[in-house]
Amino acid sequence: MSTETRKPTLFEAFIPIIFLIALLAVNVYILGSDATVGSNQIVLLLAAAVAAVIAMGRLQISFHTLTGGILKSISSSMEAMIILLLIGSLSGTWLLSGIVPAMIYHGLNLLNPTIFLFASCLICCVVSLATGSSWSTVATVGVALLGIGKTLGISEGVVAGAIISGAYFGDKMSPLSDTTNLAPAMAGTDLFTHIRYMVLTTAPTITITLIIFLVWGFTSIPTNQTDISIVQNAIEKEFNISLWLFLVPAAVIGMIVKKVPAIPALFVGALLGGVAAVIFQPEIVSKVAGVEGNIATIFYVGVMKAMYGTIKITTDNQMVNDLLTTKGMSGMLNTIWLIICAMTFGGVMEISGMLSRITTSFIHSIHSAGGLIASTAGTCIFFNITASDQYLAIVVPGRMYANTFRERGLSPENLSRTLEDAGTVTSVLIPWNTCGATQASVLGVATMVYAPYCFFCILSPLMTIIFGVFNIKIKRISKQEKLVETQEAA
Repeated sequence: MSTETRKPTLFEAFIPIIFLIALLAVNVYILGSDATVGSNQIVLLLAAAVAAVIAMGRLQISFHTLTGGILKSISSSMEAMIILLLIGSLSGTWLLSGIVPAMIYHGLNLLNPTIFLFASCLICCVVSLATGSSWSTVATVGVALLGIGKTLGISEGVVAGAIISGAYFGDKMSPLSDTTNLAPAMAGTDLFTHIRYMVLTTAPTITITLIIFLVWGFTSIPTNQTDISIVQNAIEKEFNISLWLFLVPAAVIGMIVKKVPAIPALFVGALLGGVAAVIFQPEIVSKVAGVEGNIATIFYVGVMKAMYGTIKITTDNQMVNDLLTTKGMSGMLNTIWLIICAMTFGGVMEISGMLSRITTSFIHSIHSAGGLIASTAGTCIFFNITASDQYLAIVVPGRMYANTFRERGLSPENLSRTLEDAGTVTSVLIPWNTCGATQASVLGVATMVYAPYCFFCILSPLMTIIFGVFNIKIKRISKQEKLVETQEAA
């Protein structure tokens, strides 16, 4: 029997994708939001197995070749996985030290009774940037803001739209966000380059969004800030809220500006957070440690627990308690699990030639950078609708288009930016997507009620397409970078 390999047909290449989408839909239907905590990863492995069967049985590709492709695919995301672990540690020490609570405390001060919608969106921007999580922002500060907005007689859909717009701004831009790390990993660029490049499309988008809410908010009734004061009092009662705490994030931002690589910058940020915790919150560190002994041992245990495990800071306000929770490194393991499984699927699809066969069929008639970016954005939205998962709307298109962007001479940050502009933020607009279903449940506002007012999420994919079509800030791969890539491939 001949062992000569052949190229897959378009139908053969689509079989694993169809299998993946169908089983993911079943997952979401049966398990709801729980689908993201394990079953989606199993589905990715099953889809990889389907692709492997086709590759070995129909294309005559050896299992050894497939495993080589899988290992190469996974190795390309190792830096992102290390960064995720460091982000988990950083989020733990920044909570323990009071840095995140201080950001939330001062962020709430931005609420002005005459500009409620504008301020609500801005507050959620600040909180989500600090936490890196749209879900925790919506579930805590967002819930409080929704209650205040409803008492003012403002439509709950509009208030929810302002909250979600701000929350997903941070989810997209914060270096603490898993999607902000996932997108550059899929595209083949680094975290801080990705964030700097996203500013180009995100800054005008959030500016337009805030202007819309500012104009809209002039018709609002003055607010009663009692609920905000309760939150602030609960935080202030538990933490020593000092402006000196902002030196730590300032140091990390300084390193980012100086283009220090992500891994050492985040590692230093996590360590500085631990030092700040010992200096400013010694009682909380002792409480988290839960051990007896000399002060050095107690501080060591407390900081270590914050870096690797789950810690909960308890106040007299349940809503604040939900916000002041972090899982450290361990909280990132589910995302790392997803990345490994996704890269396994992507590795088989790539080494077998199925991925290139699909992308070739998609982009055969696309000759411009704008067309390629628009096609990528459309694919991200397609997967948000069909696969019902934010992560997969980044992972699958990222793997599909990565080589094509390079072949067209476009730097990978163009792809990573498009993945976030279209994949991350549109997930919450789909009722059956895990993000849309979760936010509707948390806020008690139906997805289709708030979706028309999520201006940031609606404008983001349009903005990235406009930049592509009009060739605005589309970075090209330099001759030197092409030479380096050629040498690395050789």
